[in-house]
Amino acid sequence: MEITENKEVLVTTKFDYDRASELRAFDDTKDGVKGLVDAGVTKIPLIFHFPHPLNESESDSASNSTKLSVPSIDLVGIDEDPSRRKMVVEKIREASETWGFFQVVNHGIPVSVLEDMKNGVHSFYEQDPEVKRELYTRDPLRPLVYNSNFDLYSSPAANWRDTFYCFMAPHPPKPQDLPSVCRDILLEYTKQVMKLGSVLFELLSEALGLNPNHLNDIGCNEGLLVACHCYPRCPEPELTMGATKHTDDDFFTVLLQDHIGGLQVLHENRWVDVSPVPGALVINIGDLLQLITNDKFKSVEHRVVANHVGPRVSTASFFSTSLQPSSKLYGPIKDLVSEDNPPKYRETTVHDFVAYSIARGLDGTSRLQHFRI
Repeated sequence: MEITENKEVLVTTKFDYDRASELRAFDDTKDGVKGLVDAGVTKIPLIFHFPHPLNESESDSASNSTKLSVPSIDLVGIDEDPSRRKMVVEKIREASETWGFFQVVNHGIPVSVLEDMKNGVHSFYEQDPEVKRELYTRDPLRPLVYNSNFDLYSSPAANWRDTFYCFMAPHPPKPQDLPSVCRDILLEYTKQVMKLGSVLFELLSEALGLNPNHLNDIGCNEGLLVACHCYPRCPEPELTMGATKHTDDDFFTVLLQDHIGGLQVLHENRWVDVSPVPGALVINIGDLLQLITNDKFKSVEHRVVANHVGPRVSTASFFSTSLQPSSKLYGPIKDLVSEDNPPKYRETTVHDFVAYSIARGLDGTSRLQHFRI
């Protein structure tokens, strides 16, 4: 209801203009938000205006006297010391049940790879506009998709963000289909993240009281979509968002963020900054993992605020086969349901879940409600 009302506000009161034409005009430039900033805009276009992006019912984290922090978990020694592994599993269980977010350090991916990946994303967006325009597309079947706002034409307001993404597993693109400025690091980073993903699925399985191989065996680690975001500096950050509040429609996400910050998670009805930690990766539970754990692990709303400083870059790696054809059904894991805790969701394929999610866009509402029994 709230989102519908916001749309009404956008269409009938605040925005008395041809929004559809403005969206098309912006999209047709193929220069994205960065193109606006490079052109020297001092006022953001109306298509990016949110009714009240920072004055929602949830109090802002900055107003809280007690500063909350997303749990940070050190993975060192988990393969050598059983007691340490048990402690890490317990921390992951607690974080997955209460926060839906945690950061990991000593995760096995060299800091040099993380830095090279961030530099590779910067290099992509700093290319000559003519080079990037050749890659700009709304065709999701391209090996590499670059555009601004995947839900540009369906969302209540556009986000101050550009993105390029590619499906890196189970069917990776040909190397020549990846941008030369970041090809090598994208392939290396993906290899490292896939390895880390299998480890995290083991730890999450143990945190659920299951065999360590359970989540890997049912295919949760099969697919990987890597999305590289650019959040240019914003002249009027109070009027828009870098990313509207949303949950992720995957099993879990591995996020590499730079030093600028802006990511926030909704915890106990308060927005909490996910402050950048050097060398750390942010892990957040996705909708599909909440579905198959029957609500034991939580997929939590998060957002990115716009900033006077930028460009901020991040790389989000989504463990999901996404829109690729699938017949495998996922529902609440049988070992996690009982007479006292019956299944809360109907079975679905990953494809059908993600297709429904994309059709909704980042409208601020949970996709899981649609699949509840």
